[in-house]
Amino acid sequence: MTELTNPFETLTKVQFQQGEELPDPEYIRKDLLAFPSGESLPRCWLDSHYRDDEVYRH
Repeated sequence: MTELTNPFETLTKVQFQQGEELPDPEYIRKDLLAFPSGESLPRCWLDSHYRDDEVYRH
């Protein structure tokens, strides 16, 4: 979970479930993931600079 929510990590470990045997975990790019509803991951999980515009505006 820490890798997934850390905006400085571009990869996260996943384990696909196929059949009865679980394959080994593998790393994939976080920008390719989505919630089961189809909604993309929050921008704050993917982009470490997501609030730069707000900070530099003041």
